[in-house]
Amino acid sequence: MSAALDLASWTALAAGGFFCLVGGIGLLRMPDFYTRVHAASVAETLGVGLMLLGLMLQSGFTLSTVKLAIIGLLFLFTSPAATNALAKAGMSRGIQPLLASREHESSKR
Repeated sequence: MSAALDLASWTALAAGGFFCLVGGIGLLRMPDFYTRVHAASVAETLGVGLMLLGLMLQSGFTLSTVKLAIIGLLFLFTSPAATNALAKAGMSRGIQPLLASREHESSKR
């Protein structure tokens, strides 16, 4: 059972690292502010969740698992709120979405 648990743990850790890497690449590759924020928040939330799951599987049922679960809940609630705050700040500063400016130009014709 220990080998299966280790395999599941390392799979979750590797998948979490992959999603965090994809989120970082999304920050570089996406064309505008809002798609960058979206790509980073979705990939990072999933990546951190999987990494915490892998760490919980490694630690077994101990106080560390409870602490990791609390960290996961905290991240689950704060990450979307921070992303929403970033998007609202962008809107209040007048940053227009790239797609919206294209649709606006095509409707003028």
